[in-house]
Amino acid sequence: MKLALIIVLLLVSIVPVFAQSVISFDVDTTKFAPGEIVELKGTVGTGLEGQPVAVEISDVDGNVILIRTVTSDINGEFILKFKVPNDVEAGELDIVTNVELDGQSFSETKQVEATVPEPKSEPVCGTGTILKDGICVVDESQKTTEKSSKGGGCLIATATYGSELAPQVQQLRELRDNKLLQTKSGTSFMGLFNDFYYSFSPQIADYERENPIFKEAVKITLTPLLTSLSILNYVNMDSEESALGYGISLIMLNVGMYFVAPVLVIMRFRK
Repeated sequence: MKLALIIVLLLVSIVPVFAQSVISFDVDTTKFAPGEIVELKGTVGTGLEGQPVAVEISDVDGNVILIRTVTSDINGEFILKFKVPNDVEAGELDIVTNVELDGQSFSETKQVEATVPEPKSEPVCGTGTILKDGICVVDESQKTTEKSSKGGGCLIATATYGSELAPQVQQLRELRDNKLLQTKSGTSFMGLFNDFYYSFSPQIADYERENPIFKEAVKITLTPLLTSLSILNYVNMDSEESALGYGISLIMLNVGMYFVAPVLVIMRFRK
């Protein structure tokens, strides 16, 4: 009886030691972050070479987050590379490697700390910029839209009067921003006008800077236009109908001044 008890006690004390020698592994515990590639290396005891080794990782609540199987080589060594799941949460993880010998399962367990980096706060982009690849860049679509609707400065008038601060240039800018762009029809008109205007105005403005005589001729030509446009400063354009009415009237007035009147004068002189 005593002999049997001694044998049982010896078996109980030997099995844990034998289990530790049957399988062992090591892993870099600093790499357990979402998306990281982790390498696990281990060995199995003699007689288990070429046997499958099960690797199981579970979170602190016992939920299995990863299961893999790897086969040891002729030297009893095994290597397993795996990717830490992207949805892993911060906290302790249990890594269990398991191998079977004669119907008996032996395993080794290690605990690692999963680290989840704090999300980076995205920069707040200012007006006219958008977030792209983590940095604020100029919003080209808004820049194009702004050019189509507002058009920036008047190139010809600026070259004619020498400065964007000239009263005549300010008059055109205020008329555009405070009158025309306050209605849908005015905004649509400015979009079409700017597409046409900016197709030739840079060349005219450059030629004005090179030729003072041409500059003076343009100034004389602009005077009737500015005079007619000043009428809009004394009327209310608070509706689509009024904007269309005054706009058409001014267009007809300028057509008469710049085209009809010269034709009539020429015909009168010819007679």
